Amino acid sequence: MQQTDVVYRRLRDLIVAGRYTPGERLTELSVSAALEVSRTPVREALRRLEGDGLVEGTGRGVVVNALSPERLGHAYEVRAALEALTAGLAADRQRAGRVPPADLDDLERNASLLEEVTAAGDLDRAIGLNRGFHRGIAEMAGNPIALETLDRLWDQIIVSTRDSLAAPDRPDTVAGEHRRLLRAIAEGDRELAGRIAGDHARATKATLT
Repeated sequence: MQQTDVVYRRLRDLIVAGRYTPGERLTELSVSAALEVSRTPVREALRRLEGDGLVEGTGRGVVVNALSPERLGHAYEVRAALEALTAGLAADRQRAGRVPPADLDDLERNASLLEEVTAAGDLDRAIGLNRGFHRGIAEMAGNPIALETLDRLWDQIIVSTRDSLAAPDRPDTVAGEHRRLLRAIAEGDRELAGRIAGDHARATKATLT
C-alpha cells in the first residue's frame, strides 16, 4: 500500500472517530507532525478527503466539514434508498444459496453485542458496531458501488452527528428492527428486507429532527 493511501486512511479514521472535530482547521504541517510523515502524502490525503466531503478548503489549510441540517437530511434519504437496495440484494443472494452461513452468524453476533454495548452506555463503541452491522449487510449484497457510496455517506453522517451523540431513546425498537431485518434476509425475502432497511434509516433520521 502506498504511503498516501496509509495517510489517507489514518486521517479519515481520526476524523470519523472524532479526534478532529467539525470546524477544526487542519494544515499540512500540523497533520504531518501528528502522523510523523512528510507533507506530500498529507497533501494528497487532504485532497482525497475533500473529495469525500469530510474536509473543506478555506484558503489556509482545510477544516473538518459537517453537513448542514438540510444536507444531512438528504444524506439520510440516500442512505435509506441504498440500504433498502443492499438489504434486498442480500436477501436475493441468500435465497440463491450464495451467502455463507458464517456471514449471517457474524451479523447475529454483531447485533447481540450492539445491544449489550448500547445498554452499557458505551456510545462510541456502539457507533462502530452499528456501522459494522449495516456494512455487513451491504457487503453481503455483492454490489461494490453501493458499498463504496454507503461508506462515504456513513463517514459524513457520523462526523455530522457525533456532537449530538446520546443514548438512543428507542433501543428496544432499534434492536427489534435489526432482528427483523436479519430474519428477512435469512428467509430470502427481498421485498420485506428492503422495506425494513429503508424504514429503519428513515426512523433514525426522524430522531434528529
